[in-house]
Amino acid sequence: MTVIHSNERPHVIKDAKGKRPTFYQAPGLDQAMSMIMVLANEIAVVHDRLDSAERVAKANGLDLAAGIEALKLDQEALEAREAWRQDFLDRLFYLMRKEAREVAEAESEDQFRSMIEEIAER
Repeated sequence: MTVIHSNERPHVIKDAKGKRPTFYQAPGLDQAMSMIMVLANEIAVVHDRLDSAERVAKANGLDLAAGIEALKLDQEALEAREAWRQDFLDRLFYLMRKEAREVAEAESEDQFRSMIEEIAER
């Protein structure tokens, strides 16, 4: 059994190839639903981890809520949180960025073919 610690993430494929299925007719709704599902997954993980932390703390006679309120983060902790936040946002906006890149690549390909046709006609 592989144990993933809180600061480790399993390798995630960043760009899947091929056409994605669509479920909704309204433009952008599939992307919005993907983002909602990423958020729902993150909330579920946070809930489970917080519940575990509270149970462990209670079993050891610790007032976790007071400790959290009094916590002062150092620069390393702040940077680690920011790195996590950026990774989270990357995953959240993954489909939107991918589709924008695909559109840009298609436009570039179309422009290239158009220019080749123009040169060939001359």
